[in-house]
Amino acid sequence: MRHFVYFSGEAVTSGNFDVNELMKAGRMDIAVHFIINAFFLSHSLRDDVKLHLVFYGAPDPPKHIEIEIKEETKLSKKDVAGLLKRILYKYKPGIKAEVFPGCFIEKKSFLKVIENLSAEGKELFILDKKGESIRKIKIPEESVFIVGDHNGFPKKELKRLKSIAKTVSVGPKIYFASQVATLINNELDLRGL
Repeated sequence: MRHFVYFSGEAVTSGNFDVNELMKAGRMDIAVHFIINAFFLSHSLRDDVKLHLVFYGAPDPPKHIEIEIKEETKLSKKDVAGLLKRILYKYKPGIKAEVFPGCFIEKKSFLKVIENLSAEGKELFILDKKGESIRKIKIPEESVFIVGDHNGFPKKELKRLKSIAKTVSVGPKIYFASQVATLINNELDLRGL
């Protein structure tokens, strides 16, 4: 199973946003594109990905959304923004709620999500242009790839993050977060992971 963690410092933390105005919802458009590139293939969906979205935008941060495709998960490119809206609406304080099969929401900080994945024994990789090339590193099957939005990661948590995650790069250029998901998926596919 490959894991992605996408952090957004601006994505809204309530379902009260217009799916036709995603840029005005704290750049929810980036999160939507990340979901699409993490899960979608030409004529199917990946069932080997677990995605963690961590949103720090208004009005009630942080929110942790976990998505894993299961047979009964209904997901289409057209409806990804609507899915996020419904998941955020279904948040219940104090619990990790399963909103749809394989889709959960809870209040959990970015660093806590990362520390929990580390405690499960998963290898952590933080994406950074200055990191070691992903093509030169050993990647175990249970790996976590941590990607930030256009503003990066919270400064106060970055030092801790870098102490438990290896810094890697997908290339010499800075790519959109959603493109990073595609490049990582491609690298793992080529390796048969």
